[in-house]
Order: sequence, then structure tokens, then C-alpha cells
Amino acid sequence: MSESVIRAATTEDIPAIVAMLRDDPLGAQRESADDLTPYTAAFERLTADPNQRLIVAVRAGRVIGTLQLTFVSGLSRLGATRSIIEGVRIHAGERGSGLGTRLIEWAIEESRSRPDCRLVQLTSDATRTDAHRFYERLGFEPSHIGFKLPL
Repeated sequence: MSESVIRAATTEDIPAIVAMLRDDPLGAQRESADDLTPYTAAFERLTADPNQRLIVAVRAGRVIGTLQLTFVSGLSRLGATRSIIEGVRIHAGERGSGLGTRLIEWAIEESRSRPDCRLVQLTSDATRTDAHRFYERLGFEPSHIGFKLPL
């Protein structure tokens, strides 16, 4: 099997990314492939922001994984920047292949490359117990309780 390549996402990748976002019970409720306009607008905002990285893993010309990495400056932790990993998705046929680990390791290394970044964090829906075990295996600690308020 050929090696996957991790690269910046392009507009051509949007349909494949949305398909992966939709490919679970939670995503199926909140994502839609009917109209890609809102995703394209969001992609343009992301690529215009130097503190955002939307990446994909590609093998043989096919998008098989994605994640978003955001850098947030703050005053806490002695003025540290933190990175936030979001939207981690692996194509169903690639789960268990080690690709998720590779993407998270990429995000951690990208975070380390910024001299002011001192913390990598992520959130995971409370129902995603398999994902929680995965993140803990990679060294993440379940240290906080998250809250959301839909607008």
C-alpha cells in the first residue's frame, strides 16, 4: 500500500472532508453535502487566517483523513499560545491503520515548532468513548469539562 501524504487542504478537498465529517452519528445530524457553499466560505476564512491549519492526508490521490489545527494566543500560562486540534476524521476504510496517530503526531509537532506554543488541547464529544481511549493512548489527559451554548 502506498504511503499517505499530509498536506494543506485545498478547495478541491472540501467534498471529501465534508463526507468524512458526515460519516458518524453526530456528524450525520449536523453536516450536509447538499450545499457546499457554507463550507467553501469557511474554508476561505480558514486559509486567510495565519493561525489556522486545515490539513488532509492523501493516498493515491484520495483524501483519507483530515484535521484542523488552530493557534490561540492568551495571557494565561505566562502569555502562552495554545493549539487546538479539531475536526479529526479518518475515512472509514482507513480506521485502525495508524493514520489517526500520524495526524495527531503531525499536529503536536506543528505546535512544537511555534516557540510560544506551550499546550496542545482538544475536545471530544462525551459519547465518543473510542476516541477518548485513542487520545489518552497518545498522552492527552481528560483534564476539563467542556460546555457549549448554541447560538
